[in-house]
Formats: sequence, C-alpha cells, structure tokens
Amino acid sequence: MHPIIHAQTRADHPAVIMAESGETLSYGAMEELANRIAHLLRERGLKPGDAFGLFLENRIEYLPILWASQRIGTVLVPISTHLTADETDYILGDSDAKLLITSIRFEDMTDVLRDLRSDLVMLVFGGEGEEDAAAAIARQSAEPPQDQTAGYEMLYSSGTTGRPKGIKPTVPDPDPQAGPSPLTMLLAGLFGFPSDGSCVYLSPGPLYHAAPLRWCGSVHRLGGTVVVMEKFDAEGALSAIQQYRVNSSQWVPTHFVRMLGLSEEVRARYDLSSHARAVHAAAPCPDPVKRAMIDWWGPIVLEYYAGSEGNGLTFVNSEDWLAHPGTVGKPVYGELHICGEDGEELPRGETGLVYWNAPLPFEYHRDAAKTASVTNPHGWTTLGDIGRLDADGFLYLTDRKSHMIISGGVNIYPQEIENLLVTHPSVLDAAVIGAPDAEMGERVVAIVQPAEMERAGEALVRELTAFLEAKLARMKVPRQIDFRAELPREANGKLYKRKLREEYAEGDGAAASGRDEKSPA
Repeated sequence: MHPIIHAQTRADHPAVIMAESGETLSYGAMEELANRIAHLLRERGLKPGDAFGLFLENRIEYLPILWASQRIGTVLVPISTHLTADETDYILGDSDAKLLITSIRFEDMTDVLRDLRSDLVMLVFGGEGEEDAAAAIARQSAEPPQDQTAGYEMLYSSGTTGRPKGIKPTVPDPDPQAGPSPLTMLLAGLFGFPSDGSCVYLSPGPLYHAAPLRWCGSVHRLGGTVVVMEKFDAEGALSAIQQYRVNSSQWVPTHFVRMLGLSEEVRARYDLSSHARAVHAAAPCPDPVKRAMIDWWGPIVLEYYAGSEGNGLTFVNSEDWLAHPGTVGKPVYGELHICGEDGEELPRGETGLVYWNAPLPFEYHRDAAKTASVTNPHGWTTLGDIGRLDADGFLYLTDRKSHMIISGGVNIYPQEIENLLVTHPSVLDAAVIGAPDAEMGERVVAIVQPAEMERAGEALVRELTAFLEAKLARMKVPRQIDFRAELPREANGKLYKRKLREEYAEGDGAAASGRDEKSPA
C-alpha cells in the first residue's frame, strides 16, 4: 500500500526514525510534510516531468521529499554529497534540473555552484530568505495536492569509469497509489520483510544511493519503520539494532569489515536478538568476510546482485552460499545469460559478460550510444560485469570488464587480488589497478589502506608480496604496492578506480600515496 493509506489507518505509527538523534516522523506527520513539500515544488514552478536535484545529507526530510515528488509527477535526481561543484553542475545540467534542494552543511559547494549556474533555484535547509527550505515548507498547506500523478527518481551512475549517466526507468503508472512495485513484492516475498507493519528496517547508508532510497520507500509501502543512520558508525549500528529492535537491515561489505573490526567485548555488548534478516549487496564481498558475518550473526545474511538500472536481480541465502561459496545467487528477477564478446550465449561454466533479459526496459538519459553499447543483438543488457554460471545455476562474478588489466597479453582480474589482500590482518582496504608499463602494456599496482598507517613501508610491502605469492600466480602479484590513509571509495562500497587509474597514468600515483618512491615487488 501507499504511505498515504498508512497515514489514514495508522497515523501514529513511526515512519522514519533518525538513529542517533531519535528524531521521529509518524506516518501522519510524514503525510503532512510530503504534502507541504509537494505544494512548495509546484509553487517554485515544477510541473510533471520536470527534474530537481537533491544534494542532502541523511536527515528527517529526505524521505518525505521522495514521497512529495511521487505525488506531483516530478523527477527526483539524488546526488552524491561526495561530488564536487563541477560534477554536481554536470548532473544538474544533464537532467535539466529546475531546482536544487540542499543544506547549509554544503555551503562551500553551493557557493561555487552559484557561480557556475547563476539561474539555479535553490532551497537550503538552514538557509535564509526565499532559499530557507524549512520556512518555505512551513508556509504551505498540509492538504493533499490536486491532480496527483506518480513521479520517479532518476539515479546517476557512480561515475567510476567516466562521467555519470542518468538511468531513466520505465515511466511508472500515473496513479501515485498504484499497486505494489516489483521491489516491494520481492522484499515481502523473497527477503521475508514483514508486510503487517511490524518491519523495523535499519538503513546505514546514504539515501542518495539507489538501494537505500528504493528499499526505504518499499518499507514504507509495507507500513514499516525506517531507522536512518545519519552517518555509518560500526558500534553505532549495533546500538541502533538493540535500541530500536531492528528486524531487517541492508549493508555493503565495507560495513561488515568495519563491524568485524570491533573487539569481541564491544560486539558482545549489544543484544541483536531482534535481527532476523541482514541483506547485503552493491560491491563484492570477500569470502572470509561473509563467512565471518554468518558465524557471528547466524544464517540471516542474505545477498543479492543487481544494479541501479533494475534490469535483473539474483538472490542467495546463507545456506546456499555456504554450499556455493563466492556465489551471488540465482536469478529471481529477469532472465540471466552469459555471453561472449559477440553477444551470443556461452555454454554453462564458461566465463563471459553477464546479460539480462529485463522485465522492464531502461535507457541512459540523452546517451543512445551508451544504451546501445550495453545491449546485445538479442536486446539483452549488461552492467559490464564478468561472470559464470555453475552447474546448479548459481552466478559467480569475476570482475567488471572495465577493471580488467591486460599485462603481457594476459587478462588479470583485480577483484581476485583485492579479495585476497583484505584478508591480511594488516590491510583494512585495497584497490588493484593497471598502470601504464612500457614493457608489459600494464603493470599490476595495489594501493593499500593499512590497518595501522605507521606500518606503511618497505617491510609491509615485502610481507604482503610474500603473502600474495603463496596464493596467486606470479603474473597476478602486484609489481608495485603503495599505501594511503584512505581509498576513494563511495559510501555504497564502490571504488572510484577511474580516479586512481588517472593518477597513475599521469605518473603521480606514488606521490599521491604519500610515499617518496614506488615500491618494487
């Protein structure tokens, strides 16, 4: 059901709780706030089909803004708060955004953006005058807007391999209260989320990402409570599960790594008995990390593989994963095909590009060439991932095609090396890329975030090299290992490898790592 219905039947039930502050919106209050925001968007000139940007931290108004857009047919464009003013300006221009909603927290960025886009209308939480979002919302009517029509969100790809692309979904049913979406049905049916209003869902990631935004919206359709973490903190997540009696959650592997880094004493401090399902996705999860989470939390760990494009989805529970370690599951939405470079299907067991025959089509906004490049002769579409199907129909991902390193004519997949590096006790995070090499074409380079930065140096290089040489073919062992205090990783777990490759292509990778020279392996 739509949250409008829950507001009528369960007005006092909590819809949104901010985990740290405890600030709460009931369904009745969320309904009124969404109506006020919808009226404000119309007052500022937005019509059905018009886009507006949302550059906002996790805060109580985020989800009501989503539901406001859903009522008046506008296109919500969530923007990562890690982007620069130039990158944000590109997305606003590409999407034809008529307005930007942001907060005073990003004042430095918006000041630059004003110079780049002087005609942009802004609403700023914590702002002044006509831009004061809170005051402007408060002046609006809490009554439902007339002539309601469903809107949709247009998410932009993370830009890990180039300029981000808007992912334009199939235009929804114009009735804003139309029946349940495929995702809502998957949450209730496949993932077991309670559909009786008792779901309490912890969302630890930033709401500008596809999964947090869409899953929170689906929990609202189920009448549940969304507990939003203002910012992820490993111990804070455990505290939120205990305090709010969370029964459902969604994570990325980076969250798992951080929580596993807590001492046994800290972990044992919290009552997690209410926690019945923990979903993870968005980035590859090293086998030892996932096995450790299942050992800790029990067989409640569920995984899926999908993309913002919504062209398909796989699923695997803990039991099946333990029987097929490393798998991301079987297809449950869309038909899956492994294809060669010619777009033709390969025999089971062979490795190739993962394609989906999507139930609902999508396209990249204003980029027919990009849409065509991911579509094969059968009309199937790919996210650019390489994988294989085993004899039982379980999918295993090797890496992304764009991340592949070709060294001396040999194809090397960085994910295998990264997954091994992060199992070393001295490694907190790792990225492996190909850097230009006069002899080999590309050389394998590892950029490592050590658990203790003071250990960064030649001794640790030798230790990691020996560790990898014992487990990998020699051609896969990095010829260069550099160290950084932090890697350019998005909050959804995805590495911005493009930035790293660009640095090393320009010859300044070692300097950026803070080391005086490159490390021979």
